[in-house]
Amino acid sequence: MSPAYDFRGSRVFDYIIIGAGSAGCVLANRLSEDPSVKVLLLEAGPRDWHPFIHMPAGLSKLVNQKGVNWDYDTVAEPHLNHRTLWWPRGRVLGGSSSINAMCYIRGVAGDYDDWAAQGANGWDWNSVLPYFRKSEGNGRGADAFHGADGPLSVSDLRYTNPLSQAFIDAAQQIGLAHNPDFNGAEQQGVGFYQVTQRDGARCSSAVAYLNPARSRPNLTVHTGAQVSRITFEGLRANGVTYAMNGQGHHQPAAREVLLCGGAINSPQLLMLSGIGPADDLRKQGIEVLADVDGVGGNLQDHLDICTLFHSTRRVTYDRISDLKTAFDYYLRGRRGPGSSNIAEAGGFARSPLAPDHRADIQFHFVPAMLDDHGRRRLPGDGYTVHACFLRPRSRGRISLASNRAGDKPRIFANYLGDAEGFDLKMMVECAKLSRDILAQKAFDPYRGTPIFPDRTDLDDSGLAAFVRAKAESVYHPIGTCRMGTDAGAVVDPQLRVRGVEGLRVIDASVMPNLIGGNTNAPTIMIAERAADLIRGRAA
Repeated sequence: MSPAYDFRGSRVFDYIIIGAGSAGCVLANRLSEDPSVKVLLLEAGPRDWHPFIHMPAGLSKLVNQKGVNWDYDTVAEPHLNHRTLWWPRGRVLGGSSSINAMCYIRGVAGDYDDWAAQGANGWDWNSVLPYFRKSEGNGRGADAFHGADGPLSVSDLRYTNPLSQAFIDAAQQIGLAHNPDFNGAEQQGVGFYQVTQRDGARCSSAVAYLNPARSRPNLTVHTGAQVSRITFEGLRANGVTYAMNGQGHHQPAAREVLLCGGAINSPQLLMLSGIGPADDLRKQGIEVLADVDGVGGNLQDHLDICTLFHSTRRVTYDRISDLKTAFDYYLRGRRGPGSSNIAEAGGFARSPLAPDHRADIQFHFVPAMLDDHGRRRLPGDGYTVHACFLRPRSRGRISLASNRAGDKPRIFANYLGDAEGFDLKMMVECAKLSRDILAQKAFDPYRGTPIFPDRTDLDDSGLAAFVRAKAESVYHPIGTCRMGTDAGAVVDPQLRVRGVEGLRVIDASVMPNLIGGNTNAPTIMIAERAADLIRGRAA
């Protein structure tokens, strides 16, 4: 293969990685392990310098930090009272792993066996488990399900609020089992989450994977680099164009371009580069390189309903002093409330509507009042139960609003849009189960008046109206560059984009279906396996 140079005659890069998020940082580390390979990592956002990123409890303050967030919104959702829903996504080194709640969840074996059954060959549970274990550095040690030596530190919380224990006790009082390990032999039950933290600080993919590799001479990292197009010679990807420091650049790639933008940005960039539904591209004045109708389709997300109560005791995080929290955190060696991920406790339950043995509802308990993602502060003290339906049937789409890279794409999540109305039935089940847990004896010492909903006697119709009025995203968009072997797939099981060469998508967008839980750990697993696929290595 002939060498490739940029227009300034600078160094050759074998691989260009677009996006330094959960997947991109993994690839940057694993591919640059080979000193003969030169890697360029491009990130649109800044470095992860902000102290709120690294102090776990600081995530509540990141809500309003526009500089590290793409700050997306959906279009008006027809089944949610035509509300637009906020979709925060990380725009910083580490991507969403730098702004999330750090809950370490994988899903269950059946989720990945479903992927394989749909044509994602090699992504069944037995094939992906070694990559989960490879990535994981669990403080409890290694076993058949866990790794202890991987880059991604997974630990028990150093600090928990007494209300989080009340939630666990209350859930057991309605018959849910206690489960100390949601990623072990059994997922169902309630307990404290293990978190992606190291020594009481956030362990994002940037901390876990990128930082150890930054000194390698064969790895170059550019922040503030907004990619506008993937370029091609014929049907082969040969580089990218991007803007940085007010100047435009074109950088060729000698081997492959690896797109790691996530479920929103990856399909957007493919379409801007001429890969996507042909009629839609032509409407935006984009020359069609490959007519791949699946690009942007199959959009899935976990819809979440929050049930809130006032607390009669001031033990919540609502009025905690930010200054005191930060001071105690650093003075006490990253301990105290500053080390909390806020969503400390939770779990998984199987509803009466579950079609199989898997849990279909997930809880995140927050010892504070959380309304509109924490952007609207409520007076007083309270607590919140998040509940989401894990396997929604509704499907949405990402599409272009224009042919300009700087314009946000159109996000139509189509929440509750399934023809059978099953998703709404399940969201009502989520609200009912949350209400049942909060009514238990364990909350008697804390229970004040109900906030959302403001009554505890709503029937199914009333709860359905509550869901339509208040449900929000729990930040798990996936599926818009689905992998498979059928004509509707965007990438093959090697994650290579159909219709072109030299281009792969490696992020949550390739997931065929949502897994039963949080999506960050599976995204890191996907990148670990992709690195071996690229390098031609066995598992």
